[in-house]
Amino acid sequence: MLVAKGRFHANVSATPVVPRPLGVDTSSIMLANQDGKTPALRVRNLETRFRTRAGHVHAVNSVSFDVAPGELLGVVGESGSGKSVTMMSLVGLLPSPPAEIAGGEVLFDGLDLLQCDAGALRAVRGARIGFIFQDPMTSLNPVFDVGFQICEPLRKHMGLSKKAALVRAAELLELVGIPDAKARLKQYPHEFSGGMRQRVMIAIALACDPDVLIADEPTTALDVTIQAQILELVKELREKLGMAIIWITHDLGVIAGIADRVMVMYGGQVVEQAPVRELFSNPQHPYTRALLETIPSVRGKRADKLNVIEGQPPILGAAPTACPFRDRCAFRFDRCDAENPARMSVGEEHDAACFYDF
Repeated sequence: MLVAKGRFHANVSATPVVPRPLGVDTSSIMLANQDGKTPALRVRNLETRFRTRAGHVHAVNSVSFDVAPGELLGVVGESGSGKSVTMMSLVGLLPSPPAEIAGGEVLFDGLDLLQCDAGALRAVRGARIGFIFQDPMTSLNPVFDVGFQICEPLRKHMGLSKKAALVRAAELLELVGIPDAKARLKQYPHEFSGGMRQRVMIAIALACDPDVLIADEPTTALDVTIQAQILELVKELREKLGMAIIWITHDLGVIAGIADRVMVMYGGQVVEQAPVRELFSNPQHPYTRALLETIPSVRGKRADKLNVIEGQPPILGAAPTACPFRDRCAFRFDRCDAENPARMSVGEEHDAACFYDF
């Protein structure tokens, strides 16, 4: 088995070509149905584009995945790989125009969310699918106290009275670890620290006991102590409530500690998906291997330089017709320039979009 050492690069003239044998194309079949569970959310061949003066930007290309009840799916990839746009596409949170959903299905409790009108989507968002946005500093409305912002979905989706909603809001703040919750309902976002604001965002997302929680880099810009507290909180809530969680992050260390399964995205596509232990021990896509090589090791001799993935992400001005990672890949060969590889089964519950056989 060939494993690239050091930094990934595009100079591959000496790399032997070992094409991956044809396997099972998993791009249009159920990718995760662990323990026979019906998926809480099923996404098939999602396509999202942005219309610009220079033409269409193909931000999400044929993305398919499942997430089972009680499962935590980690989604990783560098900035611009399509993680956030994919998840916002699921529940209609992208402004249109310029965004447009060009195709696919998002199946949730018998509904195709892409075919729902605005009213039906509002009934799902917040009530059945919760969303923790990336930046708690700007996601909370500065002119309303946090009590009002937590109570809003409770009154809208659950029909609670103002008094009952305030009681529930205080319970939610206590659940996420904010002390003196009843008094703090009357405070405004600027009166909370960054970590506390993130906890408020989690409380809002959990207010209606959703079946699916999407967390978009929820620990960004938090110090490591607060990050550890948030991660521990999510673990506890998942065990208590049994919800499916999609966790978007750049931090592979976080994913290793909390995820059941990992989905790696690059260039608006899913390039690899596997159970977390399998992905870390046996990565089958060059991009996944490159990401893992960038993690500094605490063992052995200290490296002179950190490993990097040389080059830049692809410009998504057209639908992909070749491997999106080819210009940065150490295993590139002729077929990579001619075809965009489909996701192929490479092991139990493990698939990768690569022609090279590791």
